[in-house]
Amino acid sequence: MQATEAFEAQRPRLRAVAYRMLGSLAEADDAVQETWLRLHRTQESESGEPIENLGGWLTTVTARVCLNVLRSRGHRREEPYDPYSSDVDGSTPHIPDPIVSPDTGLDPEHEALLADSVGLALLVVLDTLTPAERVAFVLHDLFAVSFDEIAPLLDRTPATTRQLASRARRRVQGQDPMPDPDLARQRAVVDAFFAASREGDLDGLIAVLDPDVVLRSDGGTSRPRLNIVLRGPQAVSQQAYASGRLSAYMHRALINGTPGAVVIANGKPMFVMAFTVRGGRIVAMDILADVDRLEALDLSAVAG
Repeated sequence: MQATEAFEAQRPRLRAVAYRMLGSLAEADDAVQETWLRLHRTQESESGEPIENLGGWLTTVTARVCLNVLRSRGHRREEPYDPYSSDVDGSTPHIPDPIVSPDTGLDPEHEALLADSVGLALLVVLDTLTPAERVAFVLHDLFAVSFDEIAPLLDRTPATTRQLASRARRRVQGQDPMPDPDLARQRAVVDAFFAASREGDLDGLIAVLDPDVVLRSDGGTSRPRLNIVLRGPQAVSQQAYASGRLSAYMHRALINGTPGAVVIANGKPMFVMAFTVRGGRIVAMDILADVDRLEALDLSAVAG
């Protein structure tokens, strides 16, 4: 019973680690469950020696499970997405699982999962890292695990592990824009975007888009024509203009803790849209349009 209680106390942290590692809520939950099973087997083994630092042990085991999952996924693109095509290797933009909450605020479970404000834009960038880089960066930079503890997990020296995290950090800092801290200001910009889209106001759309704005859309295999990456205000505003009719089906929401929207038509989810607002303008739009994945989301709190 003691081990169970201790594990449950660590569960929110372990789930947060796994979500940042994998970008998948289902896989994160599976990784945490596998960690529990390994703890249970360890406690029942003949040696049965107590674990001195249970929190550290659980974090390491969860990270090892996640590392195995990342390696098993096969080849993933390790460069930024081509802005104009899904490229020659057949891969497509991948939007990690969004955490959708009512616009009124996060529930306690989501607050724990998003404790350090991990937006979809950051998770998209993390997907461009190698498994070793991702593990080193997430554990060290997001959860303050020392390089001495991470190195054995990756079969590297602490110095090499530090280099992995440094390389990952440069990529993250170069591609992941930090949103404005004022949530109300972010919401005002997103609302202005939808108003301009609804009214067919191209000038109004361009006015709220950053010169370097990027739109990433993941339609999966069910809607391959929506697997796109667009860059620049002209391309993004044209796409928004063409989709203006969807504004009537838009429900305000928080997507990974920042203002966004869920589009639901005829009772079916069509899109989850996340926005990153910096300096009063939209710098990134990340859209999940994969029907299969959308139907797996619990949107009841948003759709009412």
